Amino acid sequence: MAPVRVTRAFRLSIIAATIALALSGCMQTAGPVAVAQPSSDLDYIAYGRPYGPAPAGAMDTGGDGAISALGDNFASPRADAYAPAPVAYTAAAPGPASHAASYRLDAGDKLRVMVYGQEGLTNTYAIDAGGSITMPLIGSVPARGRTPASLAAEISAKLRNGYIREPSVAVEIEAYRPFFILGEVAAPGQYPYLPNLTVESAVAIAGGFSPRARRDVVTLTHTDASGAARVVVPLGTSLNPGDTVVVGERWF
Repeated sequence: MAPVRVTRAFRLSIIAATIALALSGCMQTAGPVAVAQPSSDLDYIAYGRPYGPAPAGAMDTGGDGAISALGDNFASPRADAYAPAPVAYTAAAPGPASHAASYRLDAGDKLRVMVYGQEGLTNTYAIDAGGSITMPLIGSVPARGRTPASLAAEISAKLRNGYIREPSVAVEIEAYRPFFILGEVAAPGQYPYLPNLTVESAVAIAGGFSPRARRDVVTLTHTDASGAARVVVPLGTSLNPGDTVVVGERWF
């Protein structure tokens, strides 16, 4: 029995030693391992320059590839990359002259004459059939064919001649003389003139064409200092104060 016990005890000791050795090998912990993770070119471009020195090969500009060229552009931006674009300023073109400034006065126009500091002379005056206005102190003043500025100068000259030392006069058009529309319209007659009026607008003011009207052209009569002129014009033609429009009858 003694040898058997010794052999069994010896085996147990060997087994225990083997288990101890195995456990000691499994329980060892590995030390920290440094893994180099170089940034790629695209990461470097997308996220910008790091705080530390650039990793080797991150922005290798020695190559001839497209990424290398793109990296060069991002790495060294131009000084004018964010400079504001220059703005060119041009002077606005002057607008067209006022229609009233070159307008020629005639019978039927109503004018507002203002003599500054002289309330008795400031008033509304109508140009009569003879082409004149009549004012206190100076009487009749010819207005036909004049512009408003020319009439103001004439009134000022008359007032300066023995009435007011240095008169200041302004003339404005309060109402234009009317225009006339006859022929094949719903309501022919005389109508107040409005600036920028056309033949087509005049027909609309007169109620539109009658069923028998010719609708493409009309006869327009215009009178000025050189006399009366009668012409056939399309509907888009501009009208002047005192003009007469005749809408003809169609034949079919």
